[in-house]
Amino acid sequence: MGATIKGADGKLRCEWCDFAPEFLGYHDTEWGFPVSDDHRLFEKLCLEGFQSGLSWRTILAKRENFRSAFHNFDFDKIAHFTQRDINRLLKDEGIVRHRGKIEAVINNAKRAKELVKQEGSLAAFFWRYEPDEKQLAKPQTASTSAESIALSKDLKKLGWKFVGPTTAYAFIQAMGLINDHVEDCVIRSKVERARKRFKRPCGDK
Repeated sequence: MGATIKGADGKLRCEWCDFAPEFLGYHDTEWGFPVSDDHRLFEKLCLEGFQSGLSWRTILAKRENFRSAFHNFDFDKIAHFTQRDINRLLKDEGIVRHRGKIEAVINNAKRAKELVKQEGSLAAFFWRYEPDEKQLAKPQTASTSAESIALSKDLKKLGWKFVGPTTAYAFIQAMGLINDHVEDCVIRSKVERARKRFKRPCGDK
């Protein structure tokens, strides 16, 4: 059983949601709930890339700024970003001003367009990396998994950047491909119900 903390409502939650004020709402309404929207999936993978070497609190606090700077992570628009856009973003104090990570988002937007053309949607591709039922039975404790290693490897083959195995695992956790809320967490059962109702996306091919 993982660590829990009792909230103001007297209910147990994953301990990490008490580490920062921004985490509670994110934990209760987003983290682990299954997602099939391509822009949200792309956003999360990009933000996890920006988090590399930083804290998730830093990224979450700046998320609305990131959304504004990157057109709500519409990869069709980002794919057309130019050097002028890169210069603009490097001056934007509301985001993480890291040239390599900014350029990676633009690169990945182009790769996302290619993947949609090939698979029908990003969701159809990403949901292939959902772990099997036996692995879904209990919350995970590691920072990577066989699926995250495979996803990272396959994305890199397709030309994506800043998508290491740890980044891929955080993405898998957050987007609901696995339910990693600890067993006593009040949200775990809600996520489980959402996952049971969730219609897995299928590609066009």
